[in-house]
Amino acid sequence: MRWLQSGLRRDICVIVADLDDPTGQQTKAALERHYDDRIRPKTFHGALDALVDKGFLSRTQDGLADRHALTEAGRRRLLDHHAWVTASIDGLDGDGDDERDEGDDADEGDDGDGDEDGTDAAAKRVGDANAVGDDS
Repeated sequence: MRWLQSGLRRDICVIVADLDDPTGQQTKAALERHYDDRIRPKTFHGALDALVDKGFLSRTQDGLADRHALTEAGRRRLLDHHAWVTASIDGLDGDGDDERDEGDDADEGDDGDGDEDGTDAAAKRVGDANAVGDDS
């Protein structure tokens, strides 16, 4: 999914999906509003051209303006990215189901393993972290 490694290209696809076959200028204006910053025309058009060249956007001529639409490949990649982001941030909504919330009621310095200073549990976590990815 190399095309999604660029936040600008991702955001262009989101804007094009949101608007109904926008012109390049409409897309650029919407991105600049979103970023609250100016986008250099060369940068914007380079990203737009790359998306068209890779088959993620289609381009049609409408008078003097070019209009863009997501292709099926662009739609699929955008939906895949959305699913990944949604799954990755699930639990950030503060519903209390996040494991990081456990132990908030414990006394300071007491990690529940009886040593009251947290060193044994901390050492175990470091050892477990070092073991992750150890192929030996």
